[in-house]
Amino acid sequence: MTTVSKRPLSTPRELTRVGDRLSFVYLERCVVHREANAITAEDGQGTTHIPSATIGTLLLGPGTRITHQAMSVLGESGAGVVWVGENGVRFYAGGRALTRSSALVEAQATQWANRRTRLEVARAMYRLRFPDDDPAGLTRHELLGREGRRVKDCYRKESARTGVPWRGRRFTPGDFASGDAPNQAVSAAGQCMYGIAQAVVAGLGCSPGLGFIHSGHELSFVLDIADLYKTEIGIPVAFDVAAEGEDVVGTRTRRAIRDKVNGTRLLERCVDDIKRLLLPETVAGEGMGDLEDRVTLQSDRGVDVEAGRNYADGVIW
Repeated sequence: MTTVSKRPLSTPRELTRVGDRLSFVYLERCVVHREANAITAEDGQGTTHIPSATIGTLLLGPGTRITHQAMSVLGESGAGVVWVGENGVRFYAGGRALTRSSALVEAQATQWANRRTRLEVARAMYRLRFPDDDPAGLTRHELLGREGRRVKDCYRKESARTGVPWRGRRFTPGDFASGDAPNQAVSAAGQCMYGIAQAVVAGLGCSPGLGFIHSGHELSFVLDIADLYKTEIGIPVAFDVAAEGEDVVGTRTRRAIRDKVNGTRLLERCVDDIKRLLLPETVAGEGMGDLEDRVTLQSDRGVDVEAGRNYADGVIW
């Protein structure tokens, strides 16, 4: 049995893999509609066609309107949709997972439910961020302290590299313009990375709320994943943008992050990292097809049996 019902939706193998998609597409001051299996963006200069299945996350900026049919095809394609305000980027909605398999979310829940394995995943996340620093044996408090020092060191290093003065992380939630250029750029870069991480987490069918470092928020796991690339991509790009000037920092940061993410194939790497963290035995680089699209029934002793059968009179094993 390959699906729960005969729904007329694309199978995971028919959809573009998360790792092969565009990181995000930004639109503003236009009307977004559907034409066949593509979306269209119409403004005063004409109509642009965008294949919906190639989008990781669609960013809708100021002055955009989107139709129900456009949202429908984006949802069917597993694309994330983010409404972008002039004061930052926030995630409001997302499409369905690109996989029918629950393997990753079950592994995530199993790792999260045990305090020991939850800490082991947190240490593995730290090791991914800072491979030169072994976190074995560190408590959570020690992990947080060491991570905080590494991030501060990154700010100082990027400030020295770019010549941009850094007076510390200062920002007011909801007031993007209150920060100086580097703080605005860091905020914009961070929000973009959250959107990208959300697209991958949603595409893989993981639970965004079951975090291993962050907790208490509906996007805790998204924050965990986005932070994996903060010191490598987010902060350096932010300082590069700030060094170029103080005008339209948010817009320039989004474009710079987009180019960096595409150039480094971050989405593909993000998929592999999540699979390694939750299913360590998974081979890196495998597509979504390796997570089998099937439905089983839970039985005793950790045994799953074939669905679509009546076990009233039969022997399960």
